[in-house]
Amino acid sequence: MRQASLSSREVPSSRKPWRTFPVNGVAMCGDCVEKEYPNRGNTCLENGSFLLNFTGCAVCSKRDFMLITNKSLKEEDGEEIVTYDHLCKNCHHVVARHEYTFSIMDEFQEYTMLCLLCGKAEDTISVLPDDPRQMALLF
Repeated sequence: MRQASLSSREVPSSRKPWRTFPVNGVAMCGDCVEKEYPNRGNTCLENGSFLLNFTGCAVCSKRDFMLITNKSLKEEDGEEIVTYDHLCKNCHHVVARHEYTFSIMDEFQEYTMLCLLCGKAEDTISVLPDDPRQMALLF
């Protein structure tokens, strides 16, 4: 008997019960991602979704684009914090909570990202025309 092939937008329904991670009252789903909190180096996303890490929705078994909801921007002690939820486009299952921060410390802009789907990352960029860290390497 020949088994029907799954379209690229469907996920096998033979998954085990969901692995959830509560973060700030939102249960994030470890079964919807290839890798939990992948290391993204210095790639910090203020918006969007890392779809390469999305294996498909554990609830409806679809692999489609993500919705971004509950987006908020707040400032605390000179730091901008952007948070939002990644939801399945088809059934609105919460896949992950995304947090992005931006701040200026001395002569540097600092960025961080933490998200079950998009990963974790940090970056620091000089606000000066010549980065003092690079100048020290020349001498």
